[in-house]
Amino acid sequence: MKDKTNILVTGGAGNVGSALVEALIEDANNFIVVVDNLLTGSRAKLPEAPHNNLKFIHCDVNFEDQIRSVFHTFSFDYVFHYAALVGVKRTLENPLSVLEDISGIKHILNLSKNTGVKRVIYSSSSEVYGEPVEYPQNEETTPLNSRLPYAIVKNIGEAFLKSYQQEFGLDYTIFRFFNTYGPKQAKDFVISKFINLALNNQDITIYGDGSQTRTFCYIDNNINASLAAAFSEVGKNKTINIGNNVETAVLDLAKTIIKLTDSKSEIKHLPALEEGDMTRRNPDITIMKSLLNQEIYTLEDGLKKVLQDTSFIL
Repeated sequence: MKDKTNILVTGGAGNVGSALVEALIEDANNFIVVVDNLLTGSRAKLPEAPHNNLKFIHCDVNFEDQIRSVFHTFSFDYVFHYAALVGVKRTLENPLSVLEDISGIKHILNLSKNTGVKRVIYSSSSEVYGEPVEYPQNEETTPLNSRLPYAIVKNIGEAFLKSYQQEFGLDYTIFRFFNTYGPKQAKDFVISKFINLALNNQDITIYGDGSQTRTFCYIDNNINASLAAAFSEVGKNKTINIGNNVETAVLDLAKTIIKLTDSKSEIKHLPALEEGDMTRRNPDITIMKSLLNQEIYTLEDGLKKVLQDTSFIL
């Protein structure tokens, strides 16, 4: 039997983080430590470990004294840094809290390079593209066009990882996540919000005319591709878009959810947001497709899976 692989997942009580943990603990040779400040995450999202190989620590990575003790207690082979303040509305309303996440990035990288971590895997975001100037949005050729604090912090995080690799040889994998949804998503994201309203036959509100497009990636596809990249040469020191490449207008999303839930909800339009609501999203997922060993979920199929378990949404 091989030695245990110790893996740290920051932000592991969130939507994507908890799904990642669920996949990692299936391997009895992995020992997973989850840290989360539970500001937006929930311990209820963490699965039961089938091999007693999961430990949760209530901790805020933005405070060095808290996260330092975690690194010194365990000798980590890999670190998934997924902790961040997320959500368009939340990040727009709390710009200083968003900027504090830069401290967490620096703490994770300093501790990783000082304790022999093999690779840091970082959750960046499609927001780094800002309002793109070309489609599809490719990891290498699309100029970064960040204005909002959240997007800027993710961009800074990417720069830190690349700089630490150059200076110290600390390897990384950067994932630019496009809208990822699943049964454990918090209530204030677009799909979970619309489902909640539809199931309660309440009006669904949309900013502007709803023609702005997004691509929606079901959580299983995200985790499948991410794990394939995180432990392979393919993902070593690479930036990879993780998402779906089928564009859906927000108005059509609302209509689809109303149809699938057989809801009596009506769609109401609000004034368009001044900032933060980009007109289009459409990633180049060539690298992601090469990593996947499963079909990409259609939006309708993914929504049906979410509707089978709405315990975290309702």
